[in-house]
Amino acid sequence: MGLDVGSKTVGVAVSDLMGWTAQGLETIRIDEEQEDFGFDRLLQLIEENQVKTVVIGLPKNMNNTLGPRAIASQSYGEKLLQLLPELTIHYQDERLTTSQAERMLIQEGNVSRKKRKQVIDKIAAVIILQNYLDANTN
Repeated sequence: MGLDVGSKTVGVAVSDLMGWTAQGLETIRIDEEQEDFGFDRLLQLIEENQVKTVVIGLPKNMNNTLGPRAIASQSYGEKLLQLLPELTIHYQDERLTTSQAERMLIQEGNVSRKKRKQVIDKIAAVIILQNYLDANTN
């Protein structure tokens, strides 16, 4: 499962059973300030999809350092691991995935701005997971 963690939403993607391709699943609304991380829904999705490994996008700065969003993503992963200690969590460099997802939706899909906003995090999660799968499958 791939996650694109933001302060208001978490994009969710899953791979096929062979671990070759990533597909977007949904976007979960969260409220980081209220400490509502959407774990109820996420845990349902993990169970339904028999997830063993979660890949969380790590939005590094362009100079390869970790800024506040990257630290928040790591914190999200740590909280998830407290709930499900049997999970394996990996962090995948996700620099520019959101802009890549937006470009895809504009150029290839000609998707309106309103609709892009609704699916951008899910598409970013797909890119994060697909990049991980491409780098880690033989």
